[in-house]
Amino acid sequence: MKPGLAATPDEVAGVLIPRTALAALAVENACAALDPVLIGHAHRVFVFAALAARRERQACDTETLYVSAMYANMGLGPAYAHSNLRYEVDSADAARALLADVSPHVAEDVWRAIALHTTPGIPEHVSPLARLLAQAAWTDLVGEHYDAYTCAERGAILAAYPREATFSEDVIRAIGRGVAHRPHTTSGTWSADILARIDPDYCRLNFCGLILGSRWTRPDRNLLSHSRR
Repeated sequence: MKPGLAATPDEVAGVLIPRTALAALAVENACAALDPVLIGHAHRVFVFAALAARRERQACDTETLYVSAMYANMGLGPAYAHSNLRYEVDSADAARALLADVSPHVAEDVWRAIALHTTPGIPEHVSPLARLLAQAAWTDLVGEHYDAYTCAERGAILAAYPREATFSEDVIRAIGRGVAHRPHTTSGTWSADILARIDPDYCRLNFCGLILGSRWTRPDRNLLSHSRR
C-alpha cells in the first residue's frame, strides 16, 4: 500500500506534519499517481526543508511546503506519458491547479519552486520556498548538507519514511520512466544524467552543436541575394 497522510506520524524530527484538507488532498493525489519511491522521497524532502527553515530562522508555511514537496514530481506519473513539456513544468502546472482557489500568490510561488527545483544555481535566487525545496531534494538524493542535520534528526526521518536499500536504483528508474519519452526536455537538469545511464540510445543535446549547426551558419540564397542589392 502506498504511504498516504494517514499512515504517517503527526510529528517527525520535531516537525509537525500538516493535517489540513489541502495537505490530505495533495498526498492523496500524489500517492494515486506516483511510484512509492517518489512518495517516500517527497515526505523526506518536506521534513528536511522544514528543518532547514527552522535552522535558518526562515519563515515558512508548512502547508505550502508540504504541497510543494508532494507535487514536485507529479509530472513523472503515467498521466503525463505523452507530454512534451519538462516534467517539472507538468508538476508545477498540476500544483498551481490544485492551489487555484487558495491564493494566486501562493500558487505562483509554488509553481516557480517546483518548476525550477532541478535547475542548478537558480532556486536560491527565486524565493525562500524555491531554495528550501531544491536544497531538500538535493539532500535526500545525493546527501548534500547531510551534516547540517543531527544524527537524531536523520534517524527520525528514516524511521518515519524509510529509505530502502535499493532507493538509489529505484529513484533513478522512476525518474527515467517519466522522462524517457521526452529526452529533449532534460537538457541542463539532472534528468539528462539519468537518461545517459539507463538509455543506451540517449544522445545528450549539445549547445555548441546547436550554435554551429544553426540556420545562421548555412547560406541562405534569398538573404544573400537581398544583401547584394
